[in-house]
Amino acid sequence: MTEDVPIDVAVIGGGISGLSAAYELRKRKRSVVVLERSERPGGVIQTERVGEFVIDAGPDALLVQKPAALALCNELGLGDRLFPTKLPRTAFILRNGRLHPLPGASVLGFPTRLRPFFWSTLFGLSAKLRMAAELVIPRRRYSGDESIAAFVRRRFGAEAVTYIAEPLLAGIHAGDVERLSMRALFPRLIDAEANAGSVIRAFRRARGPVNADGVFRSFPNGLGELVEGLMRQVPKESVRLGSNVTRIEEADGFSIQVEGRPPVRAHAVILAVPGFAAAELLRPLDADLSAACGTIRYLSTATVAFAYPREAVRHDLKGTGFVVPRVEGIHITAGAWISSKWPQRAPEGQVLLRAFLGGARDPDVLSKSDTELADAARADLANILGITGVPTLTRVYRWNRSSPQQEIGHDDLMKRIEGRLASHPGLFISAAGFRGVGIPDCIADARSTAGSAAAFVGNR
Repeated sequence: MTEDVPIDVAVIGGGISGLSAAYELRKRKRSVVVLERSERPGGVIQTERVGEFVIDAGPDALLVQKPAALALCNELGLGDRLFPTKLPRTAFILRNGRLHPLPGASVLGFPTRLRPFFWSTLFGLSAKLRMAAELVIPRRRYSGDESIAAFVRRRFGAEAVTYIAEPLLAGIHAGDVERLSMRALFPRLIDAEANAGSVIRAFRRARGPVNADGVFRSFPNGLGELVEGLMRQVPKESVRLGSNVTRIEEADGFSIQVEGRPPVRAHAVILAVPGFAAAELLRPLDADLSAACGTIRYLSTATVAFAYPREAVRHDLKGTGFVVPRVEGIHITAGAWISSKWPQRAPEGQVLLRAFLGGARDPDVLSKSDTELADAARADLANILGITGVPTLTRVYRWNRSSPQQEIGHDDLMKRIEGRLASHPGLFISAAGFRGVGIPDCIADARSTAGSAAAFVGNR
């Protein structure tokens, strides 16, 4: 039995994109239903509380430099709950088994001033001279896309690829530095070269007052507070968990088939699901659009959280954590010192750590058992941080195909997707992997897409 009155917009997917779209639609006085396959909203945002420990299983911070997330928090009445990372905010890179702090006065690992850079222990003299030569390297004339590795190698040299681009720029996305698109993921660096002829020169010119509170924010109870805030604003009956959408049909609007439930009729649909899930639903409607969505690659990762007595960890843990270049040849790709990074995440006398595995380094990471993942992460952390004894708490979180890869040519792919969407009035797409990846990008795009869907409904 189909619902009698069509709703304005059906949102398929209840992650941060879907919930943000639903919130915006409600603000614009449009009726909305969110259909989420799992029994939990929020997607990769998941916070678990274990005793006095607060553990973000997925992302744990909002980036200040992209304002969409903070603006949403303010609208939800959560702005005064946000707080910055603790001091010191030093991040480290592992090289030859030792942790080296990122050079001071750097942006994304690249220097804005040469003096702190030359004092860095991360690079030898020849690499420092090659990176400093970026100031005189001619800008590229060809405007086509290139990989992160190609851009950094061209401007800063091979060692910068190995110890900055691969673990840091590509590592943020758990991706392959030789395949990820510079234009899609770091257009700021592309623009810096084009406008100033040098990334270092552009960063020096643009350098404003230092943000004393750093560039990241979170909540006392983890990023799950953002999901809870959105759920309070969208009527409970509008978010239908455990709703597995099996088919979308175009017929005087849209009919959405839901496994074991009546179909949902809607004037417009927003697909807020990964590319591979969108491809499945779109195949009966548009084979070309389905194929385009299906070409976006998604990689799997795992996160392992550990708690230890403070005296079991020899390292001083003064900072936020570290990234691991591929050439180090160990299992983990990064480590975070959660109890050093955020206040009130662990009880007195305990430290909370997180380790990250998988992505392009180990695409089959989820074929391993929880025990194997925990053992590998624990051994690597013990070697790097001088940990003895056994953890007092261990949590393993699996993220199957959760890391979208915006690879070379992604902008052209999006033009193809947008072109095909234009043939289906009322059909919209907004999710990680399409027009953005991080939480702020997803929120901004979802709200913009919701605005377009609301306008479409109003113009019918």
